[in-house]
Amino acid sequence: MLIKRALVPVALVFPLLLYAYDVKDKDDLQPTDSLLHDTGASQLSVKQLIVPASLVAYGIFEAAMMHGNRMLNYSIGHEVITHKPAKFRIDDYTQYVPAASVYVLNLAGGKGRHGFKDRTVILVMASLFTAVTVNELKYTVREQRPDKSGRNSFPSGHTAAAFMGAEFLWQEYKDVSPWYGIGGYVIAAGTGALRAWNDKYWVWDVVFGAGLGMLCTKLAYRLYPSVQRKLSKKRRRKSPASPSILITTGNKEDFQSNMIFLI
Repeated sequence: MLIKRALVPVALVFPLLLYAYDVKDKDDLQPTDSLLHDTGASQLSVKQLIVPASLVAYGIFEAAMMHGNRMLNYSIGHEVITHKPAKFRIDDYTQYVPAASVYVLNLAGGKGRHGFKDRTVILVMASLFTAVTVNELKYTVREQRPDKSGRNSFPSGHTAAAFMGAEFLWQEYKDVSPWYGIGGYVIAAGTGALRAWNDKYWVWDVVFGAGLGMLCTKLAYRLYPSVQRKLSKKRRRKSPASPSILITTGNKEDFQSNMIFLI
């Protein structure tokens, strides 16, 4: 049972990363349009995956070892269950703050990496990846919550959404100031900590959710240039070619007086 619990998250997350690298290899073999290819935003290297992959790995490790082993997961969960501290419901709102901050900064005059349309599509893609993966895991693993309120503890959806937004904020404004992204990660970490404090999730739910949210945003940024190119090709196919009329003036020998009008 423990092996199954550990393998299910890997089986769901690993194919997403393989697909991202597969798209990368195909893109490298094709000529790209410089107007559509944002290398700074779309490159996905092993170095960029170290932090989120480590969080995911630690979450899986805690899950596999939680029964019969007094690790961080047990220690914090025991303290919360035993002492029953006052609950704070602000985490229901802070999960959205990092992503919303991108639009607030833009309204305040801060120019991010992408325009409104592009960043919104990227956010929708990241949100879709996060929602599908989180819900698939919740109803596959069916881990009981610490407060016994349900069997959908793993992973923390609030934490995944918060770290998805924090990575989104980082990607959009890291070239303006890294402090925007750092602030987003602080809020996301606070959201995850409150989920454990409120006795809604185990530590491994929160840690895994954090890594998953970051991975989903990185995946959205990696895939978006390919999606953008495909949409651009479809628009070009649908738009009819503009007919041209050649209007010449003056003598045939006088090429300088020839004029071409496109309608």
